[in-house]
Amino acid sequence: MPATCSADELRSLFLFEKLTDEQLAWLCEQGKVESFLPGKLYAEGEPAEYLYVLLDGTLVMSRRIGDDDVETVRASSPGVYAGAFFAYLGDRLPQVYNNSVRLTEPSRFFMLEAGKFAQLMTEWFPMATHLLEGLLFGTKSTQEAIGQRERLLALGSLSAGLTHELNNPASAAVRATAALRERVAGMRAKLGEIAAGPAEREALLSLIAFQEQAVDHVCYPKTLSPLAAADREDELAGWLEDHDVTRAWDLAATFTQVGIDTEWLDQVAGAAARQPAGTSSLDRAVHWLGYTVESELLMDEITDSVTRISRLVGAAKQYSQLDRAPYQVADVHELLDSTLVMLAAKVGPKVKIVKDYYPKAPSIPVFAGELNQVWTNLIDNALAAMDGEGTLTVRTSLEDEYLVVEFADTGAGIPASIRDRIFEPFFTTKPVGQGTGLGLDISWRIVVQRHHGDLRVESSPGDTHFFVRLPLTGHESDREV
Repeated sequence: MPATCSADELRSLFLFEKLTDEQLAWLCEQGKVESFLPGKLYAEGEPAEYLYVLLDGTLVMSRRIGDDDVETVRASSPGVYAGAFFAYLGDRLPQVYNNSVRLTEPSRFFMLEAGKFAQLMTEWFPMATHLLEGLLFGTKSTQEAIGQRERLLALGSLSAGLTHELNNPASAAVRATAALRERVAGMRAKLGEIAAGPAEREALLSLIAFQEQAVDHVCYPKTLSPLAAADREDELAGWLEDHDVTRAWDLAATFTQVGIDTEWLDQVAGAAARQPAGTSSLDRAVHWLGYTVESELLMDEITDSVTRISRLVGAAKQYSQLDRAPYQVADVHELLDSTLVMLAAKVGPKVKIVKDYYPKAPSIPVFAGELNQVWTNLIDNALAAMDGEGTLTVRTSLEDEYLVVEFADTGAGIPASIRDRIFEPFFTTKPVGQGTGLGLDISWRIVVQRHHGDLRVESSPGDTHFFVRLPLTGHESDREV
């Protein structure tokens, strides 16, 4: 219901108190005063048509976060404004309401069309308009640049860690390959010696059967306690020395590793005794079998090393999500595991990682690559808080229609005085040059704005928990991304 606009009433508002009589008259001519009953004034996301300035009444501003409307401002002070206050930026910014406003009592507003407000700003306050533009876009550019820098720093750190993790099994595979070449050469030489001797056919077949048994010992070793293994090694070494076998202690250590005992060696000795060469035949046979065992062990080591490399490459691929759609149905546990593998180099020997995953957690629609960045930020912060010693627990659970991912650490904790600020952009407690203050801000935006979830923290000395709540079902708007 339109009402008369009063220049004197506008002048009483802090927003217009410095305007001239001509400017106030222009506002009354171009704008209007209107009264509204309690209820919705406008909704977030609708086209921004008016700048609203409260004359009397009460308004409540809110933002949509996930499935909830979160109240951000409740005001009754005349002069409070809302609506199209970025109209002067034109099409450089989406011209929609960036919050929702509802009224709790009958309220009266001065209203100015968005186009008129843009005209007012550019004609009356050109310098202020340029300063505001610079502040808004400059801050946005700075935040994006620093955010990109933080992502690059994180990527560099992860790459260095991954290189270190890959180097260990690769070096082990190279060493094992070189050793395997020596063992195979030795095995060929001993086999040549055995074949060159006056061996009976049955004796050779027996030795080949013992070779197969030796391979089985490697594939299915009998595990011994340290004390039992030491006793077995002494027993084997004594047997080998009693039978004049050279390198007795080296062979004893190898045979003990796979569970070979003296009874088996007695059978080998029986087969070798059927050869005319006697004792020397036993020495050749035992060494040939020893080379067989060592070769199989080295091949197992190479297999383990290559498997570890493959697992690391797979984790890196999973972490980067380079070959997958940005928005996909994913197993959050796989994402967590790949991030933990990527950060393994940062986990010190005194840090214990505990994984407590909900066994029936469903796969959910997410921006997988972005969630991995959230995990990286939260795990990295937890490791920094523990300063090289403590326990990091990664736990998942179901809570109503949400999957909850919890990161708990035993670090010093977050003081209550700064707990409300940790999600602010550029806020950091790290020394200059060691943190940008955007890690948690980026994480919050990914969880809350991108996934319509929730990110919160509970902390006390020695016990800090970050909770990430992700909806089990996605939003229709996400499927179009």
